[in-house]
Amino acid sequence: MILVTGGAGFIGSNFVLQWLAKGDEPVVNLDKLTYAGNLRNLDSLRGDARHIFVKGDIDDPKLVAQLLREHQPRALVNFAAESHVDRSILGPAEFVRTNIHGSFNLLEAARAYWDGLAGEAKSGFRFLQVSTDEVYGSLAATDAPFRETTAYAPNSPYAASKAAADHMVRAYHHTYGLPTLTTNCSNNYGPFQFPEKLIPLVILNALAGKPIPVYGDGKNVRDWLYVDDHCSGIRRVLEAGRPGEVYNIGGNSEKANIEVVQTLCAVLGELRPAAKPYASLISYVKDRPGHDRRYAIDAGKIRGELGWQPAENFAGGMRKTVEWYLANAEWTRQVSSGEYQQWMNANYEARGAAA
Repeated sequence: MILVTGGAGFIGSNFVLQWLAKGDEPVVNLDKLTYAGNLRNLDSLRGDARHIFVKGDIDDPKLVAQLLREHQPRALVNFAAESHVDRSILGPAEFVRTNIHGSFNLLEAARAYWDGLAGEAKSGFRFLQVSTDEVYGSLAATDAPFRETTAYAPNSPYAASKAAADHMVRAYHHTYGLPTLTTNCSNNYGPFQFPEKLIPLVILNALAGKPIPVYGDGKNVRDWLYVDDHCSGIRRVLEAGRPGEVYNIGGNSEKANIEVVQTLCAVLGELRPAAKPYASLISYVKDRPGHDRRYAIDAGKIRGELGWQPAENFAGGMRKTVEWYLANAEWTRQVSSGEYQQWMNANYEARGAAA
């Protein structure tokens, strides 16, 4: 048995689905079901006794302690987080509460639980923190990619909240001996991603004939990682990673945002032709504050130590992603709710065209 937090969100739900597709070890899935958590992501597991869903908050110490006592998991994998930079700029308080205090609460509960274990149960327990490359800050065009030894330099409230949580995870290993693991991933994409993020936003706006907003000059660079590859990397770290260590998980696909947008427009034009080229909808808007210029991941450590590398390339992953959104129009319709539209208006309406 493993305990997964945030397992109804984008990456978490993909992890749960992959975990149960690859084996029969049960999962207890704790998720608060905020705007980005969606049980429909897990429809294929309805009636599956291996999946135990619990609606609740990682910042609820009594609930977390109860789940650990009741289910006796051999690992806790923490996906639960507020994760969107733009939302953190508009409202950082929730990021502090969930990402910092919520992670602290999980660590405290895990430490108390682990202290009560003995023998193989104690030596085999793992606490895995799923983090992001954004904690490392921003790279110049000629800088070497982020490594696990790169100093943290977060530039957004979101990145700062994740950095704080990562530091607490490290401290709990070094101070208390809790067997922790941390993974720092690059930008994920794939099925079930909430449409506030770039790739699903482009797909949905293009299909609706709406402007496709691109921040600034569109030349901000990210390393793109297909979500199934990320999940397989986490599984490998959980299986064989060394306690106390950090592992960067990247997709070996550095692309400027405008290149990603143009690729999506081209794939959509092939799979769902429109009267006008989708690229004609591209609209450059005022950049967001503190927008990091470039992220890049050096995944040499996980490749060398654990033998992991991404299976999907950029072109194949983008096509699979577009195909999934085209085939799941009802899912996108349901998640594109009134709250989502309100946020879109708050974030983009006042930006206007880029200077």
